[in-house]
Amino acid sequence: MRGQTATLERLRVDRQLEEAMAQGPDPLHLAEVFGLDEKTAIRYADSSRRLLETSAESLSAVKASVDDQR
Repeated sequence: MRGQTATLERLRVDRQLEEAMAQGPDPLHLAEVFGLDEKTAIRYADSSRRLLETSAESLSAVKASVDDQR
């Protein structure tokens, strides 16, 4: 992994966030799958929840814009 911009830590965090996005922001699931401390699992679940909400809001804005153009 030398010379790469991704670090093992960044890949690990990215994988945990991806799991939270895919399975829903459930801290218990994250804690069980990755062996995370409960506070860390809650933090990742909160982050994924915010990302999911932001994505949903962005999608709604795009749909509204397309509808306005019609």
